[in-house]
Amino acid sequence: MKKIITALLLTCLSTAAFAEVKNTKNLPGHYYLQGIREVGSELLLGQDGKFQWMTSYGGFDQFAHGSWHLEKDKVILVSSPQAENPEFRLFSDEEMRINKPAEAGTWVAITGVPGLGPIPGIEVRFESKSGKISDAITDKNGDAIIEMPESEEWARAALRKGKSAWQWFDIPAERRQERLAAFASLDRNQARPVPFEKLPLQIEEDGLRIVDDSVPARLIYVKQ
Repeated sequence: MKKIITALLLTCLSTAAFAEVKNTKNLPGHYYLQGIREVGSELLLGQDGKFQWMTSYGGFDQFAHGSWHLEKDKVILVSSPQAENPEFRLFSDEEMRINKPAEAGTWVAITGVPGLGPIPGIEVRFESKSGKISDAITDKNGDAIIEMPESEEWARAALRKGKSAWQWFDIPAERRQERLAAFASLDRNQARPVPFEKLPLQIEEDGLRIVDDSVPARLIYVKQ
């Protein structure tokens, strides 16, 4: 009987502690990293089970987004991988800061994520008004460059990653004239490698602590 009572007490205590830790109503929100100088990091836990994460150190920024869930007394962040077929859009006029037209006889398509960086390895198909087609793949700078006779006028461009479906865009008049167009990916992960697949965060009284034995400091995200 004594063993049964002890087991029941332990079960009740652990259940109460579990319920207190697992009060998910208090978990979603905006967190900021504490415990390390010169590094800025933010974490947004959404009510819908989604998260957004960023870290900035000097001129190097990292981003991640995905889903979060609970495992016992931990919040587990699971990053979304790079999209196999990312969607693109044309750069806005504000984002298009390159004023110098492409050299005569060349057309240039740029792929990237504004504010983050270029996207290499994107196949670009150039099509002129006369129907002339030429393909190129973006380099490490996110540039796809082809040679085209000056008599030709750029009409459309299509983009794809790997062997996915082409995404076609009509080239605006100003871009046609300058033989230069830029395309932004809607998937921010395309510009940078995903910094982590999973990141466990220990739920503690003052916040969410990064669980990593290789980090000597106590790094914790504090809710604001």
